[in-house]
Amino acid sequence: MSNLNRRGVISLGAALGLVGIADVVPAWSAPGWTSVAGAGTGADPQWVWDDTIDRAMASVLDNGQVPAVNAAIGPWVNNNHPLPTGLPADVTAFLQQSNKLPSWADVSQLRRAADFNRRKDTYLFMLYGLGSGIMSTVIPREARSVYWSKGGADMQDRAAKTFAFGYDLSQLNAFEPNGQFIVTANKTRMVHAAVRHLLPQLPQWKSGATETIPISNGDILVTFHSLGTFVHSKLKEWKIPMSTADENAFLHSWQVAISLLGVKDEFIPKTWADAHAQSAQVLSPILLPTTEGKALAEVLLGLVSQVDLGVTRGFLNEFTRYVLGDTVANWLGLPRDLASAAIIKVGWPAYILFREGLLPLMPVNFYLFDQLIRAVAMAFLNGGTSTQTTPIQIPDINRPAA
Repeated sequence: MSNLNRRGVISLGAALGLVGIADVVPAWSAPGWTSVAGAGTGADPQWVWDDTIDRAMASVLDNGQVPAVNAAIGPWVNNNHPLPTGLPADVTAFLQQSNKLPSWADVSQLRRAADFNRRKDTYLFMLYGLGSGIMSTVIPREARSVYWSKGGADMQDRAAKTFAFGYDLSQLNAFEPNGQFIVTANKTRMVHAAVRHLLPQLPQWKSGATETIPISNGDILVTFHSLGTFVHSKLKEWKIPMSTADENAFLHSWQVAISLLGVKDEFIPKTWADAHAQSAQVLSPILLPTTEGKALAEVLLGLVSQVDLGVTRGFLNEFTRYVLGDTVANWLGLPRDLASAAIIKVGWPAYILFREGLLPLMPVNFYLFDQLIRAVAMAFLNGGTSTQTTPIQIPDINRPAA
């Protein structure tokens, strides 16, 4: 059966944990000249996948080679590490082509983005965690796919892997030889391919799915919009000081990131204006609640509230509502805590002003927001035991309970 007839859609988050795309996928309409390629073939990214590594990983799974592959890629961490030995020849051949920056990557831009990430890490961390992460649970296809995949049974581990991905991307040396993001991206592509092969074999997933095979270029674009584009919009909304050069560098780091994840140049937006236009088309209209998504949101928020740093669940719920809005919070059934809502409404803008050196006196609730940030970190980064990169492994089964 051809790829055109058999493929369907979810996103990066189905493999790593948190973001995705809904049941009815809008028709693609972004013209090629709005992409980094400056032209296009007219293809729809929802029908473009990663065929070479898909074939290779399907063979790995069918031949029982997952344990050997995981053992081989375990020590492979830094960008300048040699490719692992002991991999099947077709996997090695794929990595020889994919394990490098795209030709159009601008190293100076990437270094500026790394510095921007360092300077704005607090806001980025909160937005990726309590914004993008929880948003994913109201994306129907993503929520169902995450729930029924292997990692859905252990959301703390799944969240840790997702945060590892963002952690690697945000590091000062992410794209440098001693950084880790290029390797992380390639391991992620391998995981994507495994998920494409595994989920369609699960009756429970198939019974609720409106797609046939997970993960397309279009889905990874949706992931980007639920992360990078969403974060950019919130930084602007919160009036975080940013130069145009910083904004452009931040975009460039994401352009390179999604290219490393296999998105074709003709689909990658050229400017923030192009990115926001894409997001309005493919992300905003698709958000809806599901039973699986509500369960996942409760697990994720529960992980944070379990960290005993004085941050109440009511405060966490209200901060989530503050970031994502009433509609999403109501879909997820988050109860109101009006006292916390009042603190956040006044305190978070003051917290930003103080951190940016625009407020001379420390706000009265500064410590509370700092503790919230620490709680998110401790809950998601290896279960609070480490801030090192979480090993990414190839799944060999779907949700164990299934």
